[in-house]
Amino acid sequence: MIQVEKFNDMPEVGAIRGPMATMDNEIGLPDQPLIVHEWFASVGGSENVASAIRQTFQGSDLLCLWKEPNVEISGPGRVLQTILAMQPFHGRKILSLPLMPLVWRWTKARHHSSRLAIVSSHLFAHHVAVPRRMRKLLYVHTPARYIWEPEYDTRGQNLLVRIAAAVLKPIDRRRAAEAHGIAANSEFVRQRIIKAWGLESRVIYPPVEVEEILAVDDWASVLEPRDRVTLDALPDAFVLGASRFIPYKRLDLAIVAGQLAGMSVVIAGAGPEEGRLRQLAAAAEVPVHFVIAPSNSLLRALYQKARVYVFPPIEDFGIMPVEAMAVGTPVVANRIGGASESVLDGVTGAHFHPDDQESLAEAIGRSLELDRGAIAEHALKFSRQRFESEILSWVADSYPTY
Repeated sequence: MIQVEKFNDMPEVGAIRGPMATMDNEIGLPDQPLIVHEWFASVGGSENVASAIRQTFQGSDLLCLWKEPNVEISGPGRVLQTILAMQPFHGRKILSLPLMPLVWRWTKARHHSSRLAIVSSHLFAHHVAVPRRMRKLLYVHTPARYIWEPEYDTRGQNLLVRIAAAVLKPIDRRRAAEAHGIAANSEFVRQRIIKAWGLESRVIYPPVEVEEILAVDDWASVLEPRDRVTLDALPDAFVLGASRFIPYKRLDLAIVAGQLAGMSVVIAGAGPEEGRLRQLAAAAEVPVHFVIAPSNSLLRALYQKARVYVFPPIEDFGIMPVEAMAVGTPVVANRIGGASESVLDGVTGAHFHPDDQESLAEAIGRSLELDRGAIAEHALKFSRQRFESEILSWVADSYPTY
């Protein structure tokens, strides 16, 4: 059973501290690192990485700003939360955002007895204050995009955010410089870290459940009856676009890809863009089918049945292209971003320019001719076992006496 506690030493939170009411008490196991992550509002790429790091060091405490009740975090150790887990802040990113840098400096990580903190950061988690005896290592998904590269995040184009960014940039750079070691989740992000913070880092690609995917020869055969009906209703050959239905994922390009290839399209996922995507689908020259909120098994069956998976966004890394490759499906990926590193052009898929339809058509044509067996073999390079080994090596190199 995981013990969930509020974890902050601000005076006004005394009523919620429970067993940690004494500020001078050291908490945690000194032989286990403290794992720090932004928040757990869903189970996505960065959350999975933080959980994988924690599982590498079994028994570690996990500190986050807040955790949603429906998110399960398995394994020994406690899940510790800050004052932002309280109302009215809980789960409200926009309301909490101005307070996040301050809250990370106020947390009782300063009183944790571990000698090491491993911080999974894509916003302000690397601001967390630790005692002098504790080393701080950063696993960086990206420096905050809306501060450092607003062209990749529409939130950064807001006037108030731009003003705040001017103030936050020097603070963010100083907090990053506190680290005793930095790992980036891709070469793309490593270059961002140099540009934003002026710091070097080591590339450690995130873990993908490749072994789990490869353990099933035919994902259609293990589907629940309802999912099997959904899969069987789809055409035998289709272009797949799968992700959250939000603007920067550019799922409209999956529909364009289908039209260029003269092939049906399947759009899988969920989100606020569904209405717009359905409008585009209604006007498309090829049939477009929607699979809303597919289960993991159904998504893997979709990967397996698809002729090609189209991945248009500029991502820090991109877990889903590797999942598609694990079943042998070629991936057409944006030539900019982390997916261009996992997808080998001409071997496991092809790269394209998102604003050039000729580039997209050419990439699809080349991908359809590739060897699916070689594609699946390449995906093994992104396994969880590889990730755990590289994390342990990084810790050993950054903190030899730990």
